[in-house]
Amino acid sequence: MPTTVLDVPRRPSRSVPTVVIPGWQRSEPGHWQLWLAEQLVTAGRDVRHPALDVESPDLASWLVALRASLEGLPPGEFDVVAHSLGAVLWLHHVATAHECPRAGRVLLVAPPSPQTTIAEIAAFFPPPMDVDTVRRGADGTVLVGTSDDSYTPEGVAAAYGRPLKMPATIIEGGGHLNVDSGYGQWPAVLDWCGRDNLAFF
Repeated sequence: MPTTVLDVPRRPSRSVPTVVIPGWQRSEPGHWQLWLAEQLVTAGRDVRHPALDVESPDLASWLVALRASLEGLPPGEFDVVAHSLGAVLWLHHVATAHECPRAGRVLLVAPPSPQTTIAEIAAFFPPPMDVDTVRRGADGTVLVGTSDDSYTPEGVAAAYGRPLKMPATIIEGGGHLNVDSGYGQWPAVLDWCGRDNLAFF
């Protein structure tokens, strides 16, 4: 008896714009955010990069640049992928923005500890940590950190996840999730950008 093969259409991959927010000194070649942007552009995605001076972080000018990159985006229909100090910048943005569009999903990767005392980035700390404010900034926000990030020794779940009541994915032995930790190409973050659910894994 012949077998009937059903032609089930594949669910289309996510195609919304993506805002990629770098951290401090993210000018190193081979960083996963640069790789991610190239992959998304190749796939026909709209990718936006705030014009940040990553060598000389300044909270006021970084906020201006971030908000300029959000102009014209459809509310609830874009993603944000922020690494390190860029993740902290997003928290400042949602705490002080009044007319900027709301994100669909936000991925905050390896934000430094709120107790950070590094002089060059002291103006960013402590970051605003209001649960309702962060929830108003996006339909969903998720954290990704590691078990051994020297910039967040208490762990991302303790530093940000519990205070902000948001889920955190912990990667064993991933350091600061940068080039030095072996994160040049990072297929998992590309996969997150290509699907609709919030969870990282």
